[in-house]
Parts: sequence; C-alpha cells; structure tokens
Amino acid sequence: MSAALRAAPLRLSPAWRQALPGFALALLGVLLLFRGTGLAMVEIWHRSETFAHAFVVPPLSLWLIWRQRAALARLDPRPALSALLPLALAGLLWLLGELASVNAATQFAFTAMLILLVPATLGWAVARSLAFPLGFLFFAVPFGEFIMPQLMEWTADFTVAALRLSGVPVFREGLQFVIPTGSWSVVEACSGIRYLMASVMVGTLFAYLNYRSLARRWIFVGVAIVLPLAANWMRAYLIVMLGHLSGNKLAAGADHLIYGWAFFGVVMFAMFMIGARWSESDAAPAVSAEVPASSGRPPTQALPAWLPWASALLLLGLLALPQLLVARLAHSSTSQPPQLSARDLVGPGWQQRADAAPQFKPAFEQPAAALQASYAQADGMQVGLYLGYYRHQGFESKLISSNNVLVRSKDPDWAQVSSGHRELALDAGPLPLRTAELRGSALGHGSNEADLQSRLRVWQLYWVNGRVLSQDWQAKLYGALYRLMGQGDDAAVIILYANKAQAGQDDALLQRFVRDNWTQIEASLRAQRDAGLAQGAR
Repeated sequence: MSAALRAAPLRLSPAWRQALPGFALALLGVLLLFRGTGLAMVEIWHRSETFAHAFVVPPLSLWLIWRQRAALARLDPRPALSALLPLALAGLLWLLGELASVNAATQFAFTAMLILLVPATLGWAVARSLAFPLGFLFFAVPFGEFIMPQLMEWTADFTVAALRLSGVPVFREGLQFVIPTGSWSVVEACSGIRYLMASVMVGTLFAYLNYRSLARRWIFVGVAIVLPLAANWMRAYLIVMLGHLSGNKLAAGADHLIYGWAFFGVVMFAMFMIGARWSESDAAPAVSAEVPASSGRPPTQALPAWLPWASALLLLGLLALPQLLVARLAHSSTSQPPQLSARDLVGPGWQQRADAAPQFKPAFEQPAAALQASYAQADGMQVGLYLGYYRHQGFESKLISSNNVLVRSKDPDWAQVSSGHRELALDAGPLPLRTAELRGSALGHGSNEADLQSRLRVWQLYWVNGRVLSQDWQAKLYGALYRLMGQGDDAAVIILYANKAQAGQDDALLQRFVRDNWTQIEASLRAQRDAGLAQGAR
C-alpha cells in the first residue's frame, strides 16, 4: 500500500452516516438505564487489585475496533431485529441478578447488552467482523473470586508437598502449616488469582494479535491459564524456603509480596518471549483502507431514514422493562426491621444462658437483624446459636456474599480446618446442613496450648422465605424467584455451634438441639416474614 493511500482519510458511506446516530442513541440510553451496574463495575476495578486490569479493557477494545475500520467501511450496516431476542434474554438475566443481588449476573448482562447493540442497530455482518473486539469486553466483568478458596487449597497442597520433598518437616492443618523455623498461612493474597486474571486477559489478546491459527490461539490461552497457577505455586514454595533458610530474615514482611511479583513478572516475560517465536506474520491484520470499487454484489436498497432511530427506541423500550419491574418490586417491599427474640427460638427443656457459649461470632455483614445466644439443658452442655436475618436485600446487604463466611482467613481467634455437608432426618423431612470444624487460635509457636485444643463443631443452613437450603446458589436462585413473585426477599442464616468435646459422636448435642427446637426456630422466622409482608402490603 502506498503512503498516499495509507494517509488517505476513510470516508463514511451514506449507510454508515445514517446508522451511526441510531447506534449512538442506543448506546447512550443503555449506559444511562444501567448506569448503576456500570458504576459498580468501575468501583470494583478501583478497590480490588484483582480486577485492576479491567481499566484497560474498554480502551483496548476500542483500539481493536479502530484497527478494523477499513473492513467495516466495506459493510452495509442495517438493524437486525433478530438481535432483540438475545437482548431480551440479557435483560432477563440482569433482572434475576438484580433481584438476587448477584453482581456477576448483572454485570455480565450489562456487558452483553452493550455487545448486542451492535447487531441490533448495525447488523450481524458488522458484529461478526468485530467478534473478538466485542467479546474482549467480557474481560471487564469482575468475575472469578469464587475460585479463590480452591486456588488457596491448591497452593497449600503444592507448597507442603514441595517442602516435604525438600526434606523440611511440615505439620499442616487447613491452610496453615508449621515448619521448624516458623508458621505460615495461605491467605487470599497467596491464591494467585491476581496473576491468573491478568495473565488470561493479556494472553488472550496476545494470541489474537500474534496467531492466525485457531489451534495456536487456544494453545497459548491454555498456557496463559496453566502457567500463572504453576508459577504461583512455585512462588509460594520459594518464599517459604527463602524464609526458612534465612531464619525468617527474608520474605517475611513487605518483601514477601515484592519477591512474588518480581518472580511472576519474570515468568510472564518469558511466556510472551517464547510465544513470540511462534508468531504468525500478519496475524489479525488491520484490513487495508483500499476499498474495491465493486464487491460484486448488487447495491442494497437504502434504508428509510427513520429505521435506525426506531430500532434504537424499540430496544431501549425493551431494556427499560426490567428497570421498571425492579422499581415496582422495591416500592412494594418493606424495610421494617425484623424483631428477633432469643426466648422464642427454643422449646421446653432448653434455657438461655447468660454466659455465652465459646466466644465465636460468624463474619456475616449487615443483616437487618442479628441474634446470638447460648442455650443449655440440665446437664449444662451448651449450644451457641447465631441468627442473621436479611430483609430488603441489596448489593450492600445480602445473605449470600463472598464476604459472609464462618471465619475470615486472618481471624486471630479461630481457623476453619474442615468442612462438609450432611442431612438430618426430621419428622417434617430431611434438613440439609453445612458442617465445619474450627480450631481455636492461630497455628504457630506463639499459640497457647489450651487455645489450640479448643475446637468447635459448627452447623450452618439458610432459610429463604420458608425454604431450607444449604447451598449458596440455591439460596440465590430461590431468593430471586420469591422476590419476582412478589413474596419478598426475607432470608436468614442459622449457625449452631458447640465445643467438640461436648458435641459428642456424630455431633449428638447439635442433633438433639435441632430436633428439640427446629419447629420453634422455623415458626419464629415465618412470623417475621409474615409481619414484613403485611407491612409492605399497606
């Protein structure tokens, strides 16, 4: 291509000049309608280092689209009404996510809406031409923190195994372990999720720009997924070994993170250098600005001037429906706080104790009301109960959240060492439960022996508008459905706990408490829900 042609300005065809205002109107309308979702995404990018890379995704997507400008100029944009169906499905996903207060659902739906504006207002041919730049926008969705516990477990598994292979004796319990020179704990920062998210985003972009073969692209993306995981495991092992061999003079403070990022940077640089050796020339080329005088197709009929505007207004009207429904449901619900009473939760034979059961409080944030009490029978064995009641839930106050856990990883008093699931047979039917065991104090040389011997057996379940569940996804789904049916969003978490020494075989003490008192607990919860619904109906 000559320098003159490269410098020649790209002129918009009449079809593009007619279609772009409609697209701009639709884009502006969606950004305004769902501005809360968009701003929530930006807020997460800002406060979470895990998703800081998302700030560059929209500019990169625009740059990728700009590279395709000459190819786009050849196309004949025209609205595609067939795109309204996937747009409606995206709106439905946003609605369910909003009702269930699931950030990932609303944000994926919002991003899908932005992408589907292209075929809806400019046509499927334009959307196919921009498939990768548009799909790349999904990297802007802050998603994936749910895999953090598994990543932490894998990191601990590898680190402990590598230490033992190196001849270092290790005692491990949960995510904490002790070696002769000190104690270590795998926390969120050790999971490697930051490395993984950044690597997959950059690796996908690198593969698109440097390879033409689909097989090579997928292979490199696979490497960009596996390599940061393996690099993080090796990083954790090397940091522990460095601390061990230096008597904890190195890799024990801020340099812990510095060494980790330096190691990751070297690994990523090596990955891209090696990947560049197999790059294919002219991969994902920006199409020449030289547009042939004739494409061999008959000229298409000019669009009516009103059609782009009408299609934009139609899709905006469609996407406004979920917003209207959410506003109506919010208006019909009550924010009256529930009134919980510890005495109403137990039947005859159990008495509330002034002295608390073991000093433990689950980390559940901002319930509408919370209650924690200790109960005992005549034999003196105590059961602790925590009840967190949620009403008028939103993104700041919700039952199911990654922040709502039994014990945080940095809790100074308790550490979770095991978890599981079980069902308890009751007359009314099986009761699904989560089970866990907590160990007192942090595991390490400075721990008090009595604290280390203190252990709790814990049962946890969710009550969602009268339905008892143990899985997070079930609680989210039923919560959204009940709210959609106009039955409110009342829900609660019930957590029971007892000293392991008192709990007995197969948690017999907790079993007895539930069998004796579940009818009263459920009746109290239903009474709170019914009172809230009656208040909202006024």
